[in-house]
Parts: sequence; C-alpha cells; structure tokens
Amino acid sequence: MNKLYISILAFVLPLSLFAQNPAPALPQSGSILILNAVAHIGNGQVIQNSAIGFENGKLILVADATTIKLDRSKYKTIVDGNNKHVYPGFICCNTTLGLAEIDLVRATNDYYEVGEMNANVRSIISYNTDSKIIPTVRSNGVLLAQVVPQGGTITGQSSVVELDAWNWEDASYKADEGIHLNWPRMYIAKHANAESEDVQRNRMTQQLGAIDLFFKEAKSYSMQATPVETNLRFEAMRGIFDGNKKLYVHCDFIKEIVAAVEFSKKYQVKMVLVGGGDSWRVSDLLKSNKIPVVLGNTHSLPPREDDDVDLPYKLPFLLNKAGIVYTETIDGSWQSRNVMFNAGTSVAYGVSKEDAVRSLTQYPAMILGIEDRCGTLEVGKDATLFISAGDALDMRGNSVTQAFIRGKEIVLDDVQKQLYRKYEAKYGIK
Repeated sequence: MNKLYISILAFVLPLSLFAQNPAPALPQSGSILILNAVAHIGNGQVIQNSAIGFENGKLILVADATTIKLDRSKYKTIVDGNNKHVYPGFICCNTTLGLAEIDLVRATNDYYEVGEMNANVRSIISYNTDSKIIPTVRSNGVLLAQVVPQGGTITGQSSVVELDAWNWEDASYKADEGIHLNWPRMYIAKHANAESEDVQRNRMTQQLGAIDLFFKEAKSYSMQATPVETNLRFEAMRGIFDGNKKLYVHCDFIKEIVAAVEFSKKYQVKMVLVGGGDSWRVSDLLKSNKIPVVLGNTHSLPPREDDDVDLPYKLPFLLNKAGIVYTETIDGSWQSRNVMFNAGTSVAYGVSKEDAVRSLTQYPAMILGIEDRCGTLEVGKDATLFISAGDALDMRGNSVTQAFIRGKEIVLDDVQKQLYRKYEAKYGIK
C-alpha cells in the first residue's frame, strides 16, 4: 500500500506544483461596453456591428451600434471588438466536469454511487472547483455546465454550475434541477453465447417493474404533506411530481425511447431524452410531447451496421429540421472543452451556423430551466458571455480573448497554456 500511495503522489504532486488554477474573479466593479463586435445573440439573430453593455453582472444594452446614439461616458471600460465575435457563454449538459479528474486515480473521481435507486444523491456537493480541467474548458467558451452523477438505475440529481468559483456553494447556479434515470436495454440478444430469451425477458421485466414500483411509491409519498417517516430518496423525488424538477431519461434505441415517453406520460413528469441515438426515428412523438433531446457524442460511429456511417453527424440537422429543441454534449469531463466543435460539424451537415450556436446557448438554457437568466444576449439577463477572435465553432477560429461570468472577467489561463509557455521557452519554437 505504501508503494501505491507513493506512486499516486509521484504522479499527482507534479501536476499541482506546476499548474495552479487562477483565483476566481472579483465581482464586476464598473460598467463595461463592448463595441463593433459581431454579436451572436443566441436566438438565431446576429448583429454585425454591436454595442453590448453590462453593469453589476447584468446586461443593460444589446443593440446595433449603427442605429443608436451612444453615451460612452456612462461606461468605465470600453472594449474594442472590431473583427471579433461575441457569444453567450456556452452551456455543456450531461458532464462529469468537476466530478472526475484523473481516470486512473480513483481518489480523484467522485461521480459514481453504489446502489440502484439513488434519487437522493446530489452531484453538486462533489463538485470540485479546483479541478485543473475546468479552466481548459472555459478557455473555449464553456462557462456553465450541468454536472451529472453516474451509476445505478436512478443515478441522482444534477445541478448547473458556473465555471468560476471558490467552492461548490458559490458555483451553484441551479442546484438539484433534475433526476437522472438509466432506462434498461429492451433488447433480446440472440448470438451464440447469449442467455435464453426467457432469462433475458424476465430480467428486463424485473428491471422495468422495479422502476415503476419506485415511482409509484415515490408519487404516493409526495402526496403526503407530513409523512410519518422521512424517506430521503422519496423526498428527492417530490420535485419530479410537482414540476420543479425534470426527469432525464438516458437511452438510445427506439423501443426504449417510446417506452420512456409512455412512462413519463403515465406519471405526468417533464421528460428530457439523453443520448437519443434513435431520436430522429421518433421525432413526431418527441415533438408532440414537447420532449427535448440532449444528444450524446455525435463524433462517433452509428449504432447499427446498416445505418449511414455519418448518421451521428446528421442527427442535429434531423432534429433541427423536425423542430425539436436539442443540445449537443460529450460524455466525460475534459472532453467538454470540444463540445462547440461538435456543433461546428453539424453546420457542415446542414444546420445553420446560428442554429448551431443556439444548440449551445438558448436551447440548453431552456432544457435546464435557466433561460430567464442566461442563454441569450438580452437586456436584463446575466452578463455571461465571451469574446472570440474568430468563429467559436471552428477549431481553427476559436480563440477566446475575454470571458465574463455575471460580469466578472475571468482569467483564461490553464494547464495547456502553461505547458505551452514552458516548452516554448525551453525549445524556442513557436
């Protein structure tokens, strides 16, 4: 065991020595005006020559600079955005950012709980604001994230966090906003080494029955104002039945999606589909029931041999065409820094550039129930936004020069940049 501890420390300590996260930004102290930038509002609109002002963490001006009379003296700081782009802060859903650090070092991972029905588990209390991964993610424009627990059938409660804070309490943007359910696979394997069909069907029936029983008991419990005995798992489920929380159902295939939709209708809960590989096949069902989709990693292979090899790349276009609210995401923690490039790929497959931006801003804000505070550049909303020297959806153009979370200008240094400077100094190669 001593050798194991020494090995772990030898690996982790050098990381902590050469890479320290910047201190969280101070609250906004003076009004700021961004002029002449191309503003991507987040709702499909673009202002080619914009004036964006914010004070005390709130947007107070979003306008076309060529059509208004502007009093520059009202602003303490004026930022020249000429030849640059302004975006609402990107929002990454369904991530373990801040919950998982080094995959092979178990002590740095806190996202998985033992048990099957863990509705009372709260991801927010495990969120690590000192994660070295967080600064690398926000360097690409992701300023808010939904952190999701893993493991079991009901994995627990997700929360929305800001990616700049001293602790999880400060980071919390919307705590315990949804319950996550891993829907059982409704598939009978028939390969040579498969179990008998009866065994597989019985197991599936038992799994579905356990979910139904849990929800039935939880709903009955929620109808009691003062239960005789407090049940923490059922207490966490109250928000599902009164509409304050959403049910995120994780599944991919058509049979599972249809069953999950019928289940959500049975218990009258607000459902969000997560994964949704076959969502395009049941787009009418999803649209008629107003069920949004959190797509899994679209930079992947299709699930079936006879699917188009580029089907995952086309999924955003197919959902967008069907009028379904969707967002793109990438499972994991550090992978979240590339979510905007997945959205950029969807542009090559037919999604308009502004709709691709919307899938990372307004749509996830709507899914998470925070659209009244962020997701678009509108007067009265939080000044959570960033400036990029180029197209933020293109890995060749994404170059975030400034970023603000509720008006606080955050430091954009990170581990990768520190390593770049270190070895640039050593080898003198740019």
